[in-house]
Amino acid sequence: MNANAQIFTDGAARGNPGPAGIGIIIRNDEKTLLEVADYIGKTTNNVAEYMALIRGLEEALDLGERNVEVFCDSELLVKQLNGEYKVKNEGLIPLYYHTQSLIKKFKHCRIYHTAREENVEADKLANRGIDTHTTKGTPLFSAAKP
Repeated sequence: MNANAQIFTDGAARGNPGPAGIGIIIRNDEKTLLEVADYIGKTTNNVAEYMALIRGLEEALDLGERNVEVFCDSELLVKQLNGEYKVKNEGLIPLYYHTQSLIKKFKHCRIYHTAREENVEADKLANRGIDTHTTKGTPLFSAAKP
């Protein structure tokens, strides 16, 4: 079965945990439907990967897509979602369940692991999300101590 749309996602955290961003590209055979580069606060790389996937799935649903193939360069995320690994990290468990609930809203949704070299555009967007925030100089979360 051919999917109507392909979703490429990436999450990045500098410092792990550290400032984090997500990058998403949704395209079909004819054109790019959406690109996202967002800052998501201070978190781990694995949380950023899940947040990018969740946002990508939500955006695809909003665009009316019901048949998607998703490409992520996080082997951990892909193997967890495909049932090869258990989700042991407590911080990832709710993200895993939320992702599974989104997957069920599609007629067809497959998630594939892709090499980092094949996911360069989503990686650039994730890093742009971090860069855009850090160059603005306005913190999402206050660094002030009481």
